[in-house]
Order: sequence, then C-alpha cells, then structure tokens
Amino acid sequence: MHTPQLRLSVLDQSAAAAGRSQDAAIRETLDMAQHCEALGYHRFWVSEHHSHPSIVGSAPEVLMAAIAARTTRIRIGSAGVMLPHYAPLKVAEQFRVLEALAPGRIDLGVGRAPGSDMRTSQLLNPDRHASERFPQQVLELQAWVTGAEFPLGHPAHGVHACPQGTSSPELWMLGSSDYGAQLAAHLGLPYAFAWFITDGEGAEQALSLYRQNYRPSEKHPTPQATLCVWALAADTPELAWEAFESRARWRMDRNRGQIGPLLPPAMAVREYSPAEQQAIEQMRHNALVGSATQVGEKLRHLATELQIDELAIITWAHDPQVRRRSYELLAQEFALT
Repeated sequence: MHTPQLRLSVLDQSAAAAGRSQDAAIRETLDMAQHCEALGYHRFWVSEHHSHPSIVGSAPEVLMAAIAARTTRIRIGSAGVMLPHYAPLKVAEQFRVLEALAPGRIDLGVGRAPGSDMRTSQLLNPDRHASERFPQQVLELQAWVTGAEFPLGHPAHGVHACPQGTSSPELWMLGSSDYGAQLAAHLGLPYAFAWFITDGEGAEQALSLYRQNYRPSEKHPTPQATLCVWALAADTPELAWEAFESRARWRMDRNRGQIGPLLPPAMAVREYSPAEQQAIEQMRHNALVGSATQVGEKLRHLATELQIDELAIITWAHDPQVRRRSYELLAQEFALT
C-alpha cells in the first residue's frame, strides 16, 4: 500500500456498449457510484450529452438525484451542466433541490460547450448567441445558488432559487481551453481541466493562467484545480491494453465521423490506415493504462508535474466488470480506504 498523495474522484459518462441497451448504461452508472463510494473515492461526477450514440447521460441533475438516494458520503456533481442551453434560475433550483437531498455533497460543474452537434444544440435552445452570454449566466447562477440578493433595479431582484438551506452547491468551472481557466480565475471558482478531451494539450498553460490570474473569493480564497483524465488499470498490463482496444477503435471511428457504442475488445480491432496507426501509437504512448502500479506512477507524475492534488478518473470499457476492477485497483494503489 502506498501512502495516499492524491485525492481520487470519478467522472462517469454513461458510455453505451454494443450488445446492451442505452438505458443499461444509466443503471451501470448508479451501480458504479455506490461501488466507488465504498472504495473511498472523493467525488462522483456525471456528464451531459445530447443525441449522442456513445455517451447517453443527457440529464445529470436527474441522475445525481438517483445517486444521492443510494449514497451517503461521496460528493456528487455534474461535469457538467451545459449552461447555454438553460435558464440559470432553473439550474439553480434543480441544484438547490439536490442540495436539500444531499446537504454538503453537491458540486455544480458548468461548461460552455454544447455537449452535442450544433443541430441538436439549436433544438435545445434556438438562441444562436446563447454561449456569448455564458459569463453573465455564471454570475447569475452563482448568485441564485448561494442565495445572494440581486441589486435594486435588476430584473432578478427579489427572486430566489428555492429551497433555501444551511448549505449550497459548490460551483465549478469546467473547460478544455484558456477560456474556462481565465473565467474561473476571474470569478474565484474551482476549475476542472478536461485532460481527456485534449490528451493534455493546453493543460499546463490553462492551469498557469488560472493560478496567475486568480482573484480570491470568500468561499475559495486560494485556487483549487483538478484534472479529469482517462485511465484504465487491470490485474496485468496485458489485460489493460486488451480492454484499451475498445476505446482506441472508438477514437479512430470518431475521427472518421462514425460514432457508436463501445465494441468488445475482440471485435474492436480492424485494419487501420498508416495515419490511424500512427495516431493509435501516439494514444498508447500518452495513455494512463497498465497495471495498478504503472497507472499509479503515471498519475502521481502527472499530478506532481502540474501541482494537482486531486484527479477525476474516467474509465471506458465494454465490460462493466473491467471498469469496476480498474477503480478497485486504483483505490488499493492509493490506499483510499
């Protein structure tokens, strides 16, 4: 057992798997939340995507309520709510209800990206300029979530997000570029960088901007940052790399505009073009995959290099038991319990 140097959390994306219905992925997320709480993970976050054949969690606030009913300790959060689709007041109300269900355990992570294709995004909110008002939306959401009063003359003066309580959700800014980092710094909010989206590209610069420009807030006097990374551990490196084939195939197909559920490893291998083969080799080089010891070393190195004290782990695998085992092995590696 290693002395824990990092706080580990989970980001579960409810990934669809070939041969199983999409609704099964939602139930697997619920089971995984209970499993990860028992293992000692700090947070369990769920994502928001729309009309996506691979990632089927479309309503994180609903999923969070179900997780809250099945857990007692682990923090529960969205990673995130795609705020331009919605009215900030309604989001604040939803998360204040969640806070009432699980006091002191709710994280409200917000992002600007659509979480869908542009046509679907337009159906969610016909306003093509909604994302341009994202900073103002975040300010309004922050006020409603914390119970702050809007000034006289503001249209929202006297309007409150109910139910009120003794605690409030913790607001997080999510991002995979400098934009979110700088906005989080300006507002004095915790920041989560989506390493898994960029394969780490831009992470060092975004975190540097966040820390250099951070404006202390009452709730967060110092910067608080985390990375969301994709990692997979297994009992042997060979088993880990075998399971990795599902994600590698998904990535190569996505690059060709072919998005679908995760394939089992035995069906995932196909003939790759020279360019695809080169891309896969680069993926393998950067991947946090292997035995628990190997993945643990990579995670510690990454955290040390970027001065991070918490990582949120995403694990895709066709077999839910492979995912469960990966989280078990990492919990043992970092002595979470």
